[in-house]
Amino acid sequence: MSKNLRVGFGTNDEITVGDHFGHCEKFVIFTVEDGKIVKKEIVVAPEHAPGVFPKFIADNQIDTVIIGTMGHRAYNMIQANGGEVLLGITGNIEDVLATYLAGNLKSQGTACQHHHHHEGEEHHCKH
Repeated sequence: MSKNLRVGFGTNDEITVGDHFGHCEKFVIFTVEDGKIVKKEIVVAPEHAPGVFPKFIADNQIDTVIIGTMGHRAYNMIQANGGEVLLGITGNIEDVLATYLAGNLKSQGTACQHHHHHEGEEHHCKH
């Protein structure tokens, strides 16, 4: 794990890890230096659109994203930019962060496939 790190959690309530990356209302971002949390920020997420969330991650210099699920495109874009993505994660954000910083958090899922509708309806993951 790097000496200085920014870890981002998608969330809707600022307490628990969000279910789906592209549908989170906010991100809780922790700055970690030498294994200690030095800053916690809550940032409003952008509107959901293709490619917007990975850019948001890069713009906020988030090294690791921890979330329930994420589409393949976002997953690939974040990894292509050098980011780490841990999927299939649930629970209290601060508890999950402690587990991650202890080196005991492993990705539990894979990026989801999306089915797109053409009448302006939302897309949904197939699980």
